[in-house]
Amino acid sequence: MVKKKEYINGLPDPTPLKEEILARYPRKVAKKRDKSMVINDPDADQEIQANIRTIPGIITQRGCTYAGCKGVVLGPTRDIINLVHGPIGCSFYAWLTRRNQTRPAEGEDNFMTYAFSTDMQDENIVFGGEAKLKEAIREAYEMFAPKAIGIFSTCPVGLIGDDVHSVARDMKAELGINIFGFSCEGYRGVSQSAGHHIANNQVFKNVVGNNDRPRKGKFQVNLLGEYNIGGDTFEIERLFEEAGIELLSTFSGNSTIESMEYSHTADLNMVMCHRSINYIAEMMEEKYGIPWIKVNFIGAESTAKSLKKIADYFGDAELTAKVDAICEREMAKVNAVKEAVKPKVEGKLAMMFVGGSRAHHYQDLFGELGIRVVSAGYEFAHRDDYEGRKVIPNIKIDADTRNIEDLVVSKDEAHFRDDLVAKKDSLEKSGYKFKDYEGMMPEMKKNSLVIDDVNHWETEKLIEFYKPDVFCAGIKEKYVVQKYGVPLKQLHSYDYGGPYAAFEGAINFYKEMQRMLDTKIWKLVDTPWKHEPEIVGSMTIEA
Repeated sequence: MVKKKEYINGLPDPTPLKEEILARYPRKVAKKRDKSMVINDPDADQEIQANIRTIPGIITQRGCTYAGCKGVVLGPTRDIINLVHGPIGCSFYAWLTRRNQTRPAEGEDNFMTYAFSTDMQDENIVFGGEAKLKEAIREAYEMFAPKAIGIFSTCPVGLIGDDVHSVARDMKAELGINIFGFSCEGYRGVSQSAGHHIANNQVFKNVVGNNDRPRKGKFQVNLLGEYNIGGDTFEIERLFEEAGIELLSTFSGNSTIESMEYSHTADLNMVMCHRSINYIAEMMEEKYGIPWIKVNFIGAESTAKSLKKIADYFGDAELTAKVDAICEREMAKVNAVKEAVKPKVEGKLAMMFVGGSRAHHYQDLFGELGIRVVSAGYEFAHRDDYEGRKVIPNIKIDADTRNIEDLVVSKDEAHFRDDLVAKKDSLEKSGYKFKDYEGMMPEMKKNSLVIDDVNHWETEKLIEFYKPDVFCAGIKEKYVVQKYGVPLKQLHSYDYGGPYAAFEGAINFYKEMQRMLDTKIWKLVDTPWKHEPEIVGSMTIEA
């Protein structure tokens, strides 16, 4: 068994661990999982298998397409009624589970605290639910008078053939408000990633560009792929406001449909979680000429780099001076806390298996504390999330991806920004990078074990091999991991903590890591199965 003292001269070769994991699988399953487990070498050009269907019978961490569409992308938007067409359980599942916070102005709509559902019953499955859906829309409109209603399909809707888009068109004509549907049945894609793509398409088609609001600031930007979990967006907004940067719209933390309508008037799009939202960034550039850059506000040093990159884009001396002053002041506060915390947690071991870009971004925070990430992976990544954007042309389009509408986007002659195109060309010649990200694997240490769509069996073996000091994942893994005597930090909902973004968020995270890691209590946990006989099976057939 690996001992932590062996990590001083680098991470040990995890080949024996990988072989032990694969040995328990049937031959065909082992062959498939082998491609999704990479012993990392940042100097090599490695390929990982990702965005494929989970093997039946494996306990995955993934969510469904509906969860990605309704729960992730549209869930944090407060002035739209998100009406779920399906059983009540689907609505309950996607209702505020990610702790997306919002701050409506006095008198402004906020429907996030409600769960709206058609509550489909057996008779609706047999005879169809479109009539019930129309009645639900009328009832919601009469009670709340929203500006917009989104209709989200669940698995039964796709199976019986209810046409939510036809219903949306009919009700939009009847009520005179923006109503649109999402064909986001849970089974439509391999994971919640398909739901992100579907949500991007429908928001772009039905919302973006509906309001040509006049300019309100000298520097207008959108922030994409930030969902305000635990108040993260509030911290970023605070910095932008002080610097004099006008944040038009966030997709979709602390967001409104109204702000998304005039998001096409921005000068720059900034993308955090590229997996969930880069589709809109790409389409806005094609239609309106708005360039996009990759940013990361997780980690103090990453926040400073992102702010300075934004200032460099605009090339304004006053903005640059403000950003530099903010970074200098905030980093002084951050470093004071880091100096107190780092000696108590440095050298600890972490593993991260989280959705979106979090398994990548949070490595910056751990690195600031000297905590080593020995293994990491995503729930619903594509290859570019691991290997970098350069591999996109070589990614094979699978059958599930073909189920998602591929929008044909054309140039909007009335709103296209030729000045932004010229600005981008000029900056690129000077070395400024647009629409680019390196991916997780090039930035991880040699011999770290990268695993896509990690499952329960693999999680157990990882814990036994590495003996991590902290495990970052979601609620489905939380209690099993903790019964191993390993603290688990949820990076999907923050365990009622946060914010962890920007400078103040980094300070909060430092203190949280000290609280979790600088304690002896976890060593006193005795796993309930430790003294029970292990039941071991073997495969006698090829599967």
